[in-house]
Amino acid sequence: MTDKRQRNPIGGHVPVAGGLAASGISYADDIGAEAVQVFVANPRGWATTSGKPDQDEKFRGACRERGIPAYIHAPYLINFASHTPATAANSVSSLRHSLRRGREIGARGVVVHTGAATGGRARETALAQVKLLLRPLLDGLTHDDDPWLLLEPTAGQGASLCSQVGDLGPYFEALGHHPRLGVCLDTCHVFAAGHDLAAPGGVKRTLDELEAVTGPGRLRLIHANDSKDVVGAHKDRHANIGSGHIGTEAFADLMTHPSTEGVPLVIETPGRKEGHAADVARLKELRGGRG
Repeated sequence: MTDKRQRNPIGGHVPVAGGLAASGISYADDIGAEAVQVFVANPRGWATTSGKPDQDEKFRGACRERGIPAYIHAPYLINFASHTPATAANSVSSLRHSLRRGREIGARGVVVHTGAATGGRARETALAQVKLLLRPLLDGLTHDDDPWLLLEPTAGQGASLCSQVGDLGPYFEALGHHPRLGVCLDTCHVFAAGHDLAAPGGVKRTLDELEAVTGPGRLRLIHANDSKDVVGAHKDRHANIGSGHIGTEAFADLMTHPSTEGVPLVIETPGRKEGHAADVARLKELRGGRG
């Protein structure tokens, strides 16, 4: 019989105020998480911290003991396509920090938003800057225990470089399809961008296109979030699993598609611990109801 947990570990983004291990692992245990995502810096600022070696060691050990894969979400301000020199420079420093911390805590991947072509610049100009600034960071991932860099398309607001999955093609091309480059697919984002996951066959069409555009094995993480808004609304408003316009059927379909084999699902849904535990439990039920 297939080990359903091994096929799709299910977990959540966990708070780490008070320490990665002291707070994050405790929260993960309380919500029944089989995978975790954390911040290692202020998500809405440029300040970075060196971390605490004792907490790093305890976090790595606890994840290893529980068989929990860990991921980092880089700060939201990062935009390698920004026309503002200070933002571009700070983006490099911030992501370099997240990648280094990823290795230190044993994270499998670092998630970063794909950014926007600000200042009215052409997409080609913006992508050329992405290549110039981001490729050296990817080339620095030379250790076996370095994390993957996981590109997360956005909901399509403004001059977003990646929202629909087809937009990842030029982004991957700009970065030479680097062997440490992967994708984090946010279900709310891709739904908001116009991929109707709730329609019959919608999940299969979206994931088939993603694999065709990026190549096999690039999908490494899924942010499992329902959507408060209708498909194509270009609004990034997460809802609890089954309480939004995506609905439960799509999440069950996600966990049967060949490209999601071994890919964790991490919730970023509204509410407190009890609500997060309920969302994790709901996804586990959906996982167990297929195959």
